[in-house]
Amino acid sequence: MKRSLLIIGLILLTFFVISFLTNMIGPLVPDIIKSFDLSLTLVALLPFAFFIAYGLMSIPSGMLIEKYGEKWVMLVAFAFSFLGAFFFAFSPSYTMYVVSLFFIGAGMAMLQVAINPLLRVAGGESNFAFNSVLGQLFFGLASFLSPLMYTYLVLNIGKADGAKNAIISVLEGLVPPDLPWISLYWVFAFVSLLMVVIIAATRFPKVEREEDEKAGAIKLHLELLKNPTVIKYFLAIFAYVGMEQGIANWISKFLETYHNVDPQTTGASTISWYWGLMTAGALLGLVMLKFMDSRRVLIIFTAAAMACLGISLVASTDIVLISFPMIGFFASVMWSVIISLGLNSIEKHHGSVSGILVTGIAGGAIVPLIVGGLGDMMGLKIGMLFLFIPLAYIFSIGFWAKPLITNQVIGKRD
Repeated sequence: MKRSLLIIGLILLTFFVISFLTNMIGPLVPDIIKSFDLSLTLVALLPFAFFIAYGLMSIPSGMLIEKYGEKWVMLVAFAFSFLGAFFFAFSPSYTMYVVSLFFIGAGMAMLQVAINPLLRVAGGESNFAFNSVLGQLFFGLASFLSPLMYTYLVLNIGKADGAKNAIISVLEGLVPPDLPWISLYWVFAFVSLLMVVIIAATRFPKVEREEDEKAGAIKLHLELLKNPTVIKYFLAIFAYVGMEQGIANWISKFLETYHNVDPQTTGASTISWYWGLMTAGALLGLVMLKFMDSRRVLIIFTAAAMACLGISLVASTDIVLISFPMIGFFASVMWSVIISLGLNSIEKHHGSVSGILVTGIAGGAIVPLIVGGLGDMMGLKIGMLFLFIPLAYIFSIGFWAKPLITNQVIGKRD
């Protein structure tokens, strides 16, 4: 079909919004603990509620797309996101927050499943790889900017010496004076509602899938779950997202606890650089993948991430403020390499395999919860040692992976 720049632009905007809504829990953790008087385990139930929705919604979303199409699913997804953000912003409490994050997570899972086949059609198959990388750059940009917005809002809402403009004035009338961070969820509700309007007004192309791109029936998924290779790569995605969120969700609290760092400024900035350097690392990874086998790249980057985590847990403040963001830099290639190795290790049913792998995003629910539980029992520093386990599993992939198709390397003959 003819390329649609409008749809490509809409998908890139969707990538941006997904990231903007997804990666804000980490910077908020210290404020959440103080606002609702929570233990580390209870606060870890918040990302659990968000990411467990991925585990529950990814495969059903593929089936809904088969029946109703991408536009309908994207509208429902952003409606879920709006309802979750609005009800929490309107009535902030810990219980409502858990429910809110589940709704937002369900919406984000539906969007993740919907936009990739749509991008392939709208941008053309030959441009799919380039457009996918472009989407990840937009994703990374939003992850970098969202903690900075948090800092701006909490430093200006309800502050006599803060900036005053129409947005700040409106938000001051909506949020409790002692909970300025709640303003973020009014912003999320507005953004989600705006996306509903934009998508409703946009004409979508018809997506024609190849046979092995289609989401299969439950019986096929159950058969695939008996395949050891599928299970290994599901666990790989589980480990990666668990590690990624385990770092992002606890950086700010760790810095506040062990280095007396202000979570609303330096803490938020450190998380912002964690996501920003993840984007920069992806660009370096793209270059390296043109010259090296992806398994070797994965080994090098994972070993470097493990080294940075070790340094972050024992070094001085000045060094830790650099080493934590550098974990993001070296984690940058893990998702794309794991996904490509996983799909290239299976001969057929790639649509259903992809749905199973994406379900592994539920690792973002489990690992931060384990870190928080260990942190309550033995201290957050001990809890974060658990993150070496998923990193070790990712490191091992570079040795046992046996893809049917390897990445194209310059100078290497097929």
